[in-house]
Amino acid sequence: MACGLKNLSVVIDPLNESNTFTTGDLISRRVILQLKKETGIESLFVKAKGKAKASSFFYQDKETCFKSIQYFIQEQKTKGQDGYSLLTNECEQGYSRTVGPGIHIYPFTIQIPHQDMPASFKGYHGKVVYFLEAKLCRSMPVPKKAKVFFNYVPKEDMSTPDLMISQHVHKEQKIKFLSSGSVAMDVHTEKMGFHLGEQIMVTIDIENNSTRTVKPKFSLYQKQSFFASKKRKVKTKELIKRKGDPIEPLTKQSLTEVLNIPTDTSISILNCRILKVEYRLKVHLDIKFAHDLEIKLPVVILPDCVTQNEKDVANTDLGTGIELTSKKEDSSN
Repeated sequence: MACGLKNLSVVIDPLNESNTFTTGDLISRRVILQLKKETGIESLFVKAKGKAKASSFFYQDKETCFKSIQYFIQEQKTKGQDGYSLLTNECEQGYSRTVGPGIHIYPFTIQIPHQDMPASFKGYHGKVVYFLEAKLCRSMPVPKKAKVFFNYVPKEDMSTPDLMISQHVHKEQKIKFLSSGSVAMDVHTEKMGFHLGEQIMVTIDIENNSTRTVKPKFSLYQKQSFFASKKRKVKTKELIKRKGDPIEPLTKQSLTEVLNIPTDTSISILNCRILKVEYRLKVHLDIKFAHDLEIKLPVVILPDCVTQNEKDVANTDLGTGIELTSKKEDSSN
């Protein structure tokens, strides 16, 4: 018997040009089912899901960030079956299980939950993805799926008091080999939490009480950590690198360096069990024939609050949206 399915697709309304949603946003639109002939349907639903995946050496781990299901046609339970545990109830329209040929539209609305979830991210050994997936089940053919991905960025969390508190670290080092004296350094930043595109102002007070010339260097780098089966893989990536003027022996000097956080940088991820994205501000003094004096300060990169609120691209016309057509069953979901 020829298959009656011509096409299955899921379409959503983007809220902005980057197709980014945030906490509490409503994801709305429709599932479109195109049939060539009358077809019996066992179940039809749309699922919103977020998941994280990490690999470390020969091991893998997964974590579900959230999951919500909205049914158009729910599978009939037989005696002894528990069925699905629904986060959203079956639609009230009461769609028929026998569907005729043509195009059929199933509108839906799913809300991104108000819970602590990591941002969308793709790294060296792992990722965090969010998507909508429509699934059609019939009696004989293999179930069909249609999936569309979207970006998720959480609302900034300013509940951690340390984010807005200034940071200050002092270090001192004695120099003995082929020289004498000591080198001391104080590093100050106005806070720990910064938005994408914001400037980090770093103040460095250097006291060179040695007979060596020292060279200050600054960098902002990203640290990605991936955890699976009690194994960890770490990758670092330098985002900004600067050099200051040499500090002559037996002198004191104060420096101020301004570092612009790139707008295309991933925000910090500190709330996921299997992967982390952290940032460090590193200031060190290059001392010839001696260990460098080094100070590292944590930096938390927060979402760009302006970008989060750009929702002017939303369109209510049924002919617009983001669409992806059907594909075969994917057991990884």
